[in-house]
Amino acid sequence: MSDRLKLYGTAEPPAASCRLSAGPLSVELVSGQLRAIRFAGHEVLRSIAYVVRDRDWGTYDPPIADLATEETAERFTVRFTAECEAPDGARLRIRAAITGEATGHLSFEAEAVPEGAFETNRCGFCVLHPIEGVAGTPAEVTHVDGSVEGSRFPDLIEPWQPFKDIRAITHEVAPGLRATCRMEGDTFEMEDQRAWSDASYKTYVRPLALPWPYRMESGTPDRQAVMLTVSGENAVPVSIPEGPIEILCGEATAETMLGFGVAIAPDEAEAALAAIGRLRALAPQFLLFHFDPGAGHGAESLQRFAALAEALPGTESALEFVVPTGGDFAKALELGAAAIRAAGLRLDTVIVGPDVDRQSTPPGSRWPDCPPLEAIYEAARQAFPGLRLGGGMFSYFTELNRKRVPVERLDFVTHATCPIVHAADDRSVMETLEAIPFITRSTRAFIGDMPFRLGPTTIGMRQNPYGSRTMPNPENQRVPMAANDPRGRALFGAAWLAGYAARLAGSGLEAWCGASFAGPRGLLVEDGKVAPPFHVASGLGRAAGAPRLTLTSAARGRVDGFAYRDEDGRAVVWLANLTGDPQAARLAGRWSLSILDEASFAESATGEMPASLPAGDAIHLAPYAVARLVALDASLEGQDA
Repeated sequence: MSDRLKLYGTAEPPAASCRLSAGPLSVELVSGQLRAIRFAGHEVLRSIAYVVRDRDWGTYDPPIADLATEETAERFTVRFTAECEAPDGARLRIRAAITGEATGHLSFEAEAVPEGAFETNRCGFCVLHPIEGVAGTPAEVTHVDGSVEGSRFPDLIEPWQPFKDIRAITHEVAPGLRATCRMEGDTFEMEDQRAWSDASYKTYVRPLALPWPYRMESGTPDRQAVMLTVSGENAVPVSIPEGPIEILCGEATAETMLGFGVAIAPDEAEAALAAIGRLRALAPQFLLFHFDPGAGHGAESLQRFAALAEALPGTESALEFVVPTGGDFAKALELGAAAIRAAGLRLDTVIVGPDVDRQSTPPGSRWPDCPPLEAIYEAARQAFPGLRLGGGMFSYFTELNRKRVPVERLDFVTHATCPIVHAADDRSVMETLEAIPFITRSTRAFIGDMPFRLGPTTIGMRQNPYGSRTMPNPENQRVPMAANDPRGRALFGAAWLAGYAARLAGSGLEAWCGASFAGPRGLLVEDGKVAPPFHVASGLGRAAGAPRLTLTSAARGRVDGFAYRDEDGRAVVWLANLTGDPQAARLAGRWSLSILDEASFAESATGEMPASLPAGDAIHLAPYAVARLVALDASLEGQDA
């Protein structure tokens, strides 16, 4: 197997990146987007991109043509063209020009000309501000009418647009360093993309209150521009320490490791039964079954779920029940409960949600007719007496934040996440880990002390709340909103899962469904083998309930992880390289070390973690490698320097 397949699960190469600099100003040019826009090493903007979305909010990924770049010490320029073709044959031709100067001025201009009436939900610039170090800080917003508003970037995640009618945004990047981003050509507004687990505030073109999809008139040019101005000659440049990344493993926290579960859909249950030995080895604390009568799920699905629950008798059995609301929802719940009893399905927990809430209701849209949630929850109590009742959203925090459920009627609240709603490149997916603490903290802010569960949290999207379908991925590539994302079966997926577990420290969750067991998002692969994330999931399953230890990384965007004390009193540390470059880390103490990487990929596919060896002074992690370290001294009381 090629290294690319081991790393990413796909033969498609990662998007090429070209770094351009003009004095202290630097950018990365990736597939026609500007990424990592920095001044004196400080991140000013995460991205400026010209984006075209289809009627299901899928993102076009047109090839870049006629690319021309010039670079001197004081200035760089970029020009390129691109072309999108709609399903009906209409085309959109795009010409773009980028200029960056050492003075701190950056411009990105684009002209789009349709050939035929071109249907789109959005066509134009998206500007991303980072979240870490920016959330909660002051922002000055210039509106389209010229008025200026003093405000702040939201700290807790906003359910609606925090800023509207935007012409420019000014913020302090670092002490003495200010940036103004001006957007021309249309009316812009901002959404808090942390709601979808994106690590950004997104300022986008065309207010959502306007109708969509819409058609761009054939032959009529659409011109837009983004201009960034950075000022602050005395700003202290960012210095990056050399040498291995310092990792500190400390004392036990007040937390225990979360209960870890796996999701199983009806069309995945047969494969799960065929691999029941693997499921037992995974040691999940709960199985999360999905049941949707409106999608045709019936007795056969429930019987397979029953067989799985019977095969793991000590494991919690939880069922997501999508409640039909087109008729008598109470009767539908009663019929579902009767079918569950007839199938012999042992349940401990049921999670209910109305079918209409599977689709998102964006700002400016009419909310669909839906019975009161209080009535649905009461009917569920009647149909499933004695079971724990959960509610919230089967989709994402975005929808839960916009339609906050009556938590007093529930035993716990839940929602899922997906990192490829807006972008599917490797960097964007890994950056979503930054948003997880904001999501859990924002949820806790409105559910109070109510128990909180999270998941499923797979890279691939199990259902698209924003369109009629998940996006097809026949070429096994990096596709936003795809049900089948290849990285979930690769080392990338293992590193992402370990990074996700790291970001749940301090979240106060009671349980987390962090994986699907089988199917397109599953831990199983062909011929009875397992994908690399299986080993991280197994580690999390076996760690559940153990005392969590503090773990601090000096560069958590590159190497991060989690730690706990096992039943023998030994400290156990999992570390993940979250980048496509080799990394080195240093952890004080004496440890045995197992590494999941390209070299051990074939061995690990059989279901066994690579053999342990004594760790050296530095832990060398290949791209997207995951390491498990176990303290050699059972009496070790943490590894603080």
